[in-house]
Amino acid sequence: MGTLDSALAWLASLPQGALVGAMALLAAAENVFPPIPADVMVAFGAFVAARGGHSALPAFIAVWLGNMAGVAAMYRLGQRYGTGQIERRFHLNVTGQAGRLSALHGKYGTFALFLSRFVPGLRAVVPPVAGALRLPFVPAMLAMAAASGLWYGAVTMLAFRAGSNWETLRAALGGLGSWSAGVALGLVLIAGGALWWRSRRDRSRPA
Repeated sequence: MGTLDSALAWLASLPQGALVGAMALLAAAENVFPPIPADVMVAFGAFVAARGGHSALPAFIAVWLGNMAGVAAMYRLGQRYGTGQIERRFHLNVTGQAGRLSALHGKYGTFALFLSRFVPGLRAVVPPVAGALRLPFVPAMLAMAAASGLWYGAVTMLAFRAGSNWETLRAALGGLGSWSAGVALGLVLIAGGALWWRSRRDRSRPA
């Protein structure tokens, strides 16, 4: 049995209260150690809770708050140490993505942080890069909280609707990642089109 299977078996053995707490910790750790398959383990925790007849709400709230605790911690670390030290300490490609995120933020504002949390390759580095770029804390946290709420809300909903079929849920999670990236790209194109149209309209107005 692999490492992931062992972790899932451990989650399944936990009582409900400890299971929800473990899900929150896993969601927080996702921001610090991106290779951890937190989505899969969080989904499995919600799946186990659903099979036990428990509500989805405690699982969702715990995971959302846990994830935001990790987001806030990484933001502050990025703010304090900058991209170089974050990259060395946590083995994240922060420096390589900082320019990309900075350009998106310059074009779309705080909305770029929201979108970037759905894009593979950017999701984990958004909090430390936002901190390193000294982006305003409260707007940045609100944008990332909205993205995190939507993401883990979708993961929890899928888990509670999966019934007793764990393999179907795992397949749905893979599709969710592709779907979220597609939606983010679509929103970027829509926002870019709106900015282009507004700029064109402003240029066409008589002086």
